[in-house]
Amino acid sequence: MTAVGRHPDHSSTEDSVGDLVSRASQQISELVRKEVQPARAEMTQKGKRSSAGGGLFGGAVLVGFLAAQALVAAVVAALALILAALLAAVAAAMAAVGKKQIAKAGTPSPEQAIDSVKADMAEIKEAAHR
Repeated sequence: MTAVGRHPDHSSTEDSVGDLVSRASQQISELVRKEVQPARAEMTQKGKRSSAGGGLFGGAVLVGFLAAQALVAAVVAALALILAALLAAVAAAMAAVGKKQIAKAGTPSPEQAIDSVKADMAEIKEAAHR
């Protein structure tokens, strides 16, 4: 006996083609969802690592900039120290030359004028005694 719409070799427990296509479609959807979940988790993890890496890279740029500023400040301080030593050496040399000039000048009194006045006084005394 054959039923209408059935093939003689199919049993009554077999599903129709529409049921099989529907089930296959559900299984494919479920398989795709199961494959997308690990991909989503992997991309989330990579995103977190990328954001952490970007933050660290930005921090490295900031710290590098501060290091460059500190280096410039150190160079300026070194140049200031060298300039201070140079100015101190120039001041010492000027003081030595100034001291020699003062020593050459002698006492700060008009010795020639004093000698001239003394000579005049001696002459006046001699003239008065004559």
